[in-house]
Amino acid sequence: MTDDHQHDHVNHDDLIFSFEFFPPKTDKGAENLRAVRNELAALNPRFFSVTYGAGGSTQANTLNTVLEIQRDSGIEAAPHLSCVGSSAEQIRETLDTYRNNGIKHIVALRGDLPSGSRDLGQFRYANELVEFIRKETGDHFNIEVAAYPEMHPQAPNLKVDIDNFVRKVQSGANSAITQYFFNADAYWHFVDECVKKGVEIPIVPGIMPITNYSQLARFSDMCGAEIPRWLRKQLETYADDVESIAAFGEEFISLLCENLLETGAPGLHFYTMNRVEPTMSIWKNIGLAD
Repeated sequence: MTDDHQHDHVNHDDLIFSFEFFPPKTDKGAENLRAVRNELAALNPRFFSVTYGAGGSTQANTLNTVLEIQRDSGIEAAPHLSCVGSSAEQIRETLDTYRNNGIKHIVALRGDLPSGSRDLGQFRYANELVEFIRKETGDHFNIEVAAYPEMHPQAPNLKVDIDNFVRKVQSGANSAITQYFFNADAYWHFVDECVKKGVEIPIVPGIMPITNYSQLARFSDMCGAEIPRWLRKQLETYADDVESIAAFGEEFISLLCENLLETGAPGLHFYTMNRVEPTMSIWKNIGLAD
């Protein structure tokens, strides 16, 4: 890590804090999400983002969730919009719906094809989606894109992956959210490489609370996030002791967040998994609760 990340005082006003939800599938899930959202809204994040299933499988749910957040919480809502498997017409319609409902923030992603599907649609890469959104809607949307400090699982190597990221930025992205990671050096290496290529937008670290080891291991294998060997081994020693995993996870992630903010990260984006407790505990631990 280079010294230019160091600064002594973290000014919270300038930082970008955000929380991510997934669209609930049941009435009970929707009720739970309302409660979670209300508690996290009190922390005054910059925005709430809402994910989108493979091939847009939760599209209607995402829309409803986003509109409700925007209407009831007073916090800006940012739907994920993935383009793979979609036509320009479909994307245009979605953008119109969001625009007509006062949504000004979008997380633009390539997304994953639904299993068994071969049709990539009109957009192959996220930079093409960003370009299209800008062409269609000018500066109406604040566009977030994804960044992969440990490399996108489908990229052939880190250089190609960084070039892909730079293309998304050049197409008109305002800021980026990273895949979660557990190694701050990986994040700073990625940021340094991007800065060398002229990237000036904020690259906000994505933070995944650790509450369930087997689920985390499964997620991480799928998305290419590295769980360092020592961390894996430590978590394995707790076996099914959920409380010990949560306590250790909370401490570890709190230290990671503290380290990131102290060394100059522009904010934090929490993958909440629609739960209050893990994110809230970390928030308090890192002194953001005052």
